[in-house]
Amino acid sequence: MTDLRPQKKGISFKKMHGTGNDFILIDNRSGLIPYENAPEIAKKLCRRRFGIGADGLILIDNSRVADFKWHFYNADGSAAEMCGNGGRCAARFAKEMGIAGSALSFETLSGIIRAEVRGTSVKLELPTPEIIEKDMELLVRSQRIKGSFLNTGVPHFVHIVDDIEAVPVYEMGRLIRHHDRFYPNGTNVDFVEVKKDNQIIVRTYERGVEDETLACGTGAVASAIACAMVKGAFPPITVETWGGERLKIFFEIAMENKKENTPSVHNVFLKGETVIVYSGMLDGDLRIAVSEAIVEE
Repeated sequence: MTDLRPQKKGISFKKMHGTGNDFILIDNRSGLIPYENAPEIAKKLCRRRFGIGADGLILIDNSRVADFKWHFYNADGSAAEMCGNGGRCAARFAKEMGIAGSALSFETLSGIIRAEVRGTSVKLELPTPEIIEKDMELLVRSQRIKGSFLNTGVPHFVHIVDDIEAVPVYEMGRLIRHHDRFYPNGTNVDFVEVKKDNQIIVRTYERGVEDETLACGTGAVASAIACAMVKGAFPPITVETWGGERLKIFFEIAMENKKENTPSVHNVFLKGETVIVYSGMLDGDLRIAVSEAIVEE
């Protein structure tokens, strides 16, 4: 393994967020961090109060088929196929670091994703969503919960409510996330209130973070599509996140199979602002902990 101890400058990183969904980003094209140890490193760096603190760790790598390849890890060290807000931050990071231009593409576990960076705003293409079950009913502690189950790069169960502020997101989200219907991998859970025909507000319990997050890009997309299917909302749909910021969701929806009453969705894009909070260097006691995890004695 790579011995980082002689490198006095440490490992540089940027802390970024997209609508309050925050990430640590590292240019790992030189292989500074071995990927077999990345899950443990993600847990240490993302731990709030003890590490840098974030919802996820993003490592940027070389790619033969796109501008770059990303490796995304949730705060619990688990790998995720896709993350909308993380993808927007990764696109801007690559543009700022000279890794890619304004129009770019990158590899993910969900396939190759395209993005367009314009200043601090990033418009990100998402994989074609899979509508697994439009009308799903769950029994949760003797309560029947209705929602839509979709995969927008990662799985989401979307439950439409009347009063978003009254929802016990952590308690109910955790129960649905671990429900038997989603065994063994579980699901993200989104609670949605429709404010207008094309404006919604969303709160998300995020798998991997295992808590409510201020925003979730793939959850915003899943929620917008669910509201279009169930409530007749029409794109583009503006999503107000629990952090107070807004995302705009673009997509095309068509009822191709009227018999099964399941629409198809294409050309999905997520647009919103990104923020570089600060740049830093892993060169203190935290870096020593990280180095010990990846250095072979």
